Amino acid sequence: MANTKTISKSVLVILRVSRLLWVRVALMASLAIVASIGAVLLDGLIPDILRERFTPAAVMPILTILASGMLAVSTFSLNVMVTAHNAAAAQATPRAHRILLADTTTQTVLATFIGAFVYALSSIILFKAKLHAPGASVTVLAVTVIVVVLVILAMLRWIDHLSDLGSMDKTLRDTEHEARTSLMLARCTPALCARPMTPDTVMPDDVAPVPAPASGYLQFIDLRRMSAILKDTDALIYIHAVPGRFVLEGTPVAYASGLSTEAQDRVRACLTIGDYRTFEQDAAYGLLVLSEIASRALSPGVNDPGTAIDVIGRQERLLWDWARMPVSPQEPMFPRIFVPDTSPTQLIEGAFASTARDGAGQVEVATRLQQALASLSEGPDPRLASAAQDMAERARAYAERALVLEDDKIKVRAGQSAGGVNP
Repeated sequence: MANTKTISKSVLVILRVSRLLWVRVALMASLAIVASIGAVLLDGLIPDILRERFTPAAVMPILTILASGMLAVSTFSLNVMVTAHNAAAAQATPRAHRILLADTTTQTVLATFIGAFVYALSSIILFKAKLHAPGASVTVLAVTVIVVVLVILAMLRWIDHLSDLGSMDKTLRDTEHEARTSLMLARCTPALCARPMTPDTVMPDDVAPVPAPASGYLQFIDLRRMSAILKDTDALIYIHAVPGRFVLEGTPVAYASGLSTEAQDRVRACLTIGDYRTFEQDAAYGLLVLSEIASRALSPGVNDPGTAIDVIGRQERLLWDWARMPVSPQEPMFPRIFVPDTSPTQLIEGAFASTARDGAGQVEVATRLQQALASLSEGPDPRLASAAQDMAERARAYAERALVLEDDKIKVRAGQSAGGVNP
C-alpha cells in the first residue's frame, strides 16, 4: 500500500492513471500486437518438422474463432459492467461509481478479453497481408494456446466476480476498504507528516496569502515538492485548507513567510484541485460516502433500514480501529510546513450526522446509532470520545422530535446509556 500522504504529485498522477480502465486494456492490446510481430522475428528458429505440421491453414480458423468470440464477449462484459455500476450508483451513491471503476478484477478481465481480440485480429491481418513467414504459424499457434488459457481463466474469474458485481454488499465492502486506507494513513502520518497547525500556532507578521490556482476541491498537497522549494531558505508555509475542502480561485489556501513571488507560484503548483473529492489525503471522505449510502437507504423511495444499520456498524468499526491505532511520536518530515491534523469532530460529523437526521424517525436505526456512539465515547482517543458524545446528544434530540411513541423514545435513551458491542 503506497503512502499517498508523502508521495509527489507526479507519482500521484501515475497512480491515478494506472487505475483507469482503458490503461490496462491498452497495455494488454499492445502486448498482443507485440506477440504477433514477434512471431515474424522468431521464424528462423522454428524446426522444419514443426513448419510442416502446423501450417497457416491450421492456425487461421482458431484465430478467426478467437477474434469473433472475444469481440462478442468483450461487448457483453462491458455492457454488464456499465449496468452493474449504474445500478450501484442508483441504489447506493454516485460517489461509489468511481470506487467500482477502480476494481482491478474487472479491469484485468476486460483487458484479457480485449487483448485476446486484438491479438487474434492483428495475427489474421499479418497472415492475410503475407507479412508472416510460413514458419511463423508455429509461434502464432503457441502464443494462441497461451492466450486461450488466459481467456479461460479470465472467464472463470469473471463468472465468480459477476455474482456480486454491483451488489450493495460489494459496494459497501469496497467503500469501507477505501475509507479504512485513508483513515489509517491519516492516523500513521499526522498532519500529512508536517507540523500540526493548531489554534495556538502563531504566524509571523510578514506572511503573504497563497491563493488557490483554481476553483474546486483540494485533492492533494505535494508536501515533498513544497519542502524542496523551502530548501536553503528561512521560509515557512502555513496551510489552513485541508484536502477535501472546496476552495475558490484566488482565495487564500495557505500563508507563506519569506517566499518570493516566483516561489509562491511554485507552491501553488503543488496543490491539486479537481471537480470532486478523492481518497488520497482526505481521511473523512470515505466515512462521508458510507453515510450517503445510509441516507439513500433511509429515503422513502428505498426504505431499507437494514442497510443503514449495516453502515453504522462499519463506521463504528472503522472509527474504533482508528482510535485504537497507536501514534508513535516522531519528528515531522516537513518541519517548515504547518498543516491541520485530522479532526475527530469532522470524522464523527461526516460519519453520523446525516444518519442521525434521516434515521431519527426509525427506532431501530436511532437505537443502533446510539449504541455505536456510546461505544466510541468510551474509546481510547479522548477527542473522538468527546465528539461521539456530542453527536449522541444531537441524535437523541432528533429522535425525540421524530418518534411518536414514548416506548420508542425510551429504547433510544436506553441505547445511549447501554452502548453497543465493541467491534
